[in-house]
Amino acid sequence: MRFEGEHLWIGTTGHIFILVAFTASLLATIAYAIAAAKKDAAEKYSWIKYARVSFFIQCAAVLAVFGCIFYICSNHYLEYLYAYKHTSKELEYKYLLACIWEDQSGSFLLWSIWHCVLGIILINKTKEWEAPVMSVVSFAQVFLAMMIMGLYILGTKIGNSPFVLTRNEINGPIFGRSDYLSLIKDGVGLNVLLRNYWMVIHPPVLFLGFASTIVPFAFAYAGIQTKRFGDWIKPVLPYALFSAAVLGVGIMMGGKWAYESLSFGGYWAWDPVENASLVPWLILIAGLHTMVIYKATGHSLRASYLFTILSFIFVLYSTFLTRTGVLGDTSVHAFTEAGKAMNILIFSFMAVFTIASLTLFFINLKKIPAIHTEEASSSREFWMFIGSLVFFLSALFIIAKTSVPVINAVLGTKMAPPEDAEFSYNKVMVLVAVIIGLLSAVTQYLKYKSTPSSYTLKKIALPTFIAAVITGLLAVIYPLTYHKQGPGFLVALYFALFASIYSVVANASYIWSGLNGKLKGAGGSIAHLGFTLMIAGMLISAGNKEVISVEKFKDFNIPMGIDPLTKQQDIASENINLIKQVPKKMGPYDVTYLYDSAGLETGKRFYHLLFQKKDSATKKITESFVLNPDVYLMKNNNMSSNPDTKNYLSHDVFTYISYALSPDREKDTSSFKVHEVTNGDTIFYSKGYMVLDDVVKNPASNKFNIPLTGPAVTANLSITSNENELYKAAPMILIDSMGINQIDDTVYGQNLYIKFAGVSSDQKKIKIAVKESEKMIDFVTLKAYIFPYINLVWIGLVVMAIGLIMSMIRRANMSSKAGAITLLLVAAGMFYMFLLAN
Repeated sequence: MRFEGEHLWIGTTGHIFILVAFTASLLATIAYAIAAAKKDAAEKYSWIKYARVSFFIQCAAVLAVFGCIFYICSNHYLEYLYAYKHTSKELEYKYLLACIWEDQSGSFLLWSIWHCVLGIILINKTKEWEAPVMSVVSFAQVFLAMMIMGLYILGTKIGNSPFVLTRNEINGPIFGRSDYLSLIKDGVGLNVLLRNYWMVIHPPVLFLGFASTIVPFAFAYAGIQTKRFGDWIKPVLPYALFSAAVLGVGIMMGGKWAYESLSFGGYWAWDPVENASLVPWLILIAGLHTMVIYKATGHSLRASYLFTILSFIFVLYSTFLTRTGVLGDTSVHAFTEAGKAMNILIFSFMAVFTIASLTLFFINLKKIPAIHTEEASSSREFWMFIGSLVFFLSALFIIAKTSVPVINAVLGTKMAPPEDAEFSYNKVMVLVAVIIGLLSAVTQYLKYKSTPSSYTLKKIALPTFIAAVITGLLAVIYPLTYHKQGPGFLVALYFALFASIYSVVANASYIWSGLNGKLKGAGGSIAHLGFTLMIAGMLISAGNKEVISVEKFKDFNIPMGIDPLTKQQDIASENINLIKQVPKKMGPYDVTYLYDSAGLETGKRFYHLLFQKKDSATKKITESFVLNPDVYLMKNNNMSSNPDTKNYLSHDVFTYISYALSPDREKDTSSFKVHEVTNGDTIFYSKGYMVLDDVVKNPASNKFNIPLTGPAVTANLSITSNENELYKAAPMILIDSMGINQIDDTVYGQNLYIKFAGVSSDQKKIKIAVKESEKMIDFVTLKAYIFPYINLVWIGLVVMAIGLIMSMIRRANMSSKAGAITLLLVAAGMFYMFLLAN
């Protein structure tokens, strides 16, 4: 059967390019492996040239595959399952890229693209290391190409092709018709939680971080393969620093997305997917420090090998965790299971690299040079190694807890997650924060080999005193209020806060006194300062986070759902009901639900909330702003809420909709009842009464802010409920070029609709029509927080990344001009991203 309207050529083209990418990467792997084994320079170079050509061909093919997918999605070719599942015609164009990497195939392709970029750089920069290093990168490309092949070999499906047709994958009677495309009006569209600015830029940055961890891994392999066991450290350091900066930024960009898109009220929830991305970074940081130790003293080479290998292995393990469906019941944003064949392929990718690299490492362990004399406890390298070990052990702790579903599946056990998952991580990691803060403060003042204690004490005395004073002042003026876990944990938080502040002060002091203000060599200190500033921001913002949507006595109760952060029933008293146009006190603000409006996408509604703060003495408004949280109201009364935040330098006001009425609920069937009244007359209704105060002709202003272009009359009414609550109403009649317009007023607090219906036949009274609505009153339920000093988190992240890039520039021996331009671009790009998002 010939199907009408299908564009099969683009899918065929894309699939051919996938096969080209797979073949070329396999050839490049073989050629580079042969070149790495050759001793003759001419023969080696001949194989390298062949490998380069193959690698460049696969790079071009990978980019062509991406171009084909982009073309299909941007043109909404719904005959392809990729476009049908991830795009919709109503979706804003800026989210088109997010549609591509929402799918597993797209994210693997993004990973492969970054390997191409890194590979091209390595070919141009690694010189004698090219063959062994690029053999590893090319081998990874083979697996990534297999992920998107979608071929059946001996009855086994290899990968999931992004070019499969909808009619071949979904069963339905319409697909038996030649004109089935005319019956498919639109695609499913992007997941509503991913329709956010950060989902356009966060995945590419995160996947660049993931992809870049293969470079230190490949150099470690090259060191063993060439028997140049320690020579790889110097050339790999700039790449490792770059990887640490990008991966760290990518992880926290995910935190910024969670802060702006998820409704658990924060940027980190110890979700398994978050943990899986954090663990490789922690191990990479540990490896960076041991590499620096080896570069300075010759110690810790074996540890550098192990940490470097494990950082990439845990990237592969995080891929296994998040893409095979094993975390489906424990994570709010893991991929669902991709099928048995894909799961086997992902597992094989991880197993091959893990088994091969660790086997090679342990076989050659005794050959790797090691200095057997112990470092002095007063030396810098000793405490740097202790810090590396703390990072490594914390990573093992996190991944062990995260892997409980895997352990249960493999061993048949039934270990349950802790009742308070958040606290089970926090109580350990707060101790890690104390240790890392103290070490990063003191260690830089130590010298390699050995340091006189009098020298160290003299250097750290002033930073210690300043940090203690600052912490003490904070404890008095702005104490932490996190009493949830008892006084013991609160004391631990104060120790962590002191250690973080201590590190910030000590590193700033070291830059000033130890380095005499010379920023060229200050990259490490700046990175430490930024990291611990970020930790301090986390402690303060989380420790003093205040729920301001507290309502002790509700007009009516709405059943709350499960809080994604605690995995427990949300607390109803921490969610406030706002009746439309009725102000309510919420923390320091009077909040009014003004109105709601439809978004461009089906089911999306914005709720416009007016926040006003008044001076307690004068009652004048000192602060006013409108927040516009939105929700996607979906079938079966399901709702997805996207928060909105007002950003200040010192705090954020964060709010999201917990519950909203469907705009498609049953129509109101009640009718207006007309009353003829004059000034002072009373109209009774079921919940109270109203009095006509006066009738004003051509009022100077009106509550609706409607410009008066002709004669107008307003009826001013005072309304008193049975509970003695007072309201005002001012329905209006306006005459303009379009004729007579009746502008009704609404008193949502009483579910009243009031109309100025005209005048009586004798023209001595006016007609006021009153309707008491029978449908549910318009309201929303929302939750709101104040996050104090959360900007310290984002500023610390930017400073840490700048410090790592500065160290990268120094280790790469870049010229002053090139280094300055690189640093300026990085800093400007990061600040722009965060400013644009805010």
